[in-house]
Amino acid sequence: MIQAVLADDEVLARQKLRQLLREIPEIEVAGEGATAAETIDLVRATNPDLLFLDVRMPDMDGFDIVGELSNGSQSLPCIIFTTAYDRYALRAFEINAVDYLLKPFTLERFRAATERALQQIKAKQQNPHAHAAKSQNGSPYTTRIVFKSKGRILFLPVSEICWIGAEENYVRICTQSETHLLRETMAHLEEKLDPSTFLRVHRSSIVNLQYVKEVRPEVDGEYGVLLNNGQKISMSRSYRSRIKYWLDR
Repeated sequence: MIQAVLADDEVLARQKLRQLLREIPEIEVAGEGATAAETIDLVRATNPDLLFLDVRMPDMDGFDIVGELSNGSQSLPCIIFTTAYDRYALRAFEINAVDYLLKPFTLERFRAATERALQQIKAKQQNPHAHAAKSQNGSPYTTRIVFKSKGRILFLPVSEICWIGAEENYVRICTQSETHLLRETMAHLEEKLDPSTFLRVHRSSIVNLQYVKEVRPEVDGEYGVLLNNGQKISMSRSYRSRIKYWLDR
């Protein structure tokens, strides 16, 4: 049974979470916290797998709570933020929260968030000694890209990204069904992505190797990367050595 703690200063908000969790028999509520102090004590006492955490609490905010819990010897639970404020979503992403639920949220949205959390928890239980791959600065490689698009906050799993292209001061994130334009640099984005999956093949292009069908020489002596959907991405000579490892496997 997955143990969860509910942290929100509003009684009705905690009641709603309890009601929604009745639809998910795998999760059992270990307790509730109405303040930051209660939440910290409860998490340390019960060591839950999952924490539903409001951003705005009376004595500390949700990020302060996470910081306090990080100082202990226990591992952090998976965290799903629940809040009425969208401006903290990117910060939640930076601390690897599982999801960010904007109040009022639907049952479908809640189920999607908890399902993602359950997958992470089960993977950790099956291999408790596994460590996430980390970037050069010591932070785990990102598993999601979070950004605002047309009034929405999107949590896009990086596994759905086919390739990424640079467009002046922006990058275009391309999935199999849609594209998104983000104000970001290729270099900064490349640092966040696991190089065992994402390969930069051009100054302006990064490809997800899971979607690469083949690498083929062109008539001019250059190479092109052919994706599963038939799209071709140019590979420049200066980046060709990066794919040599994959060609020799």
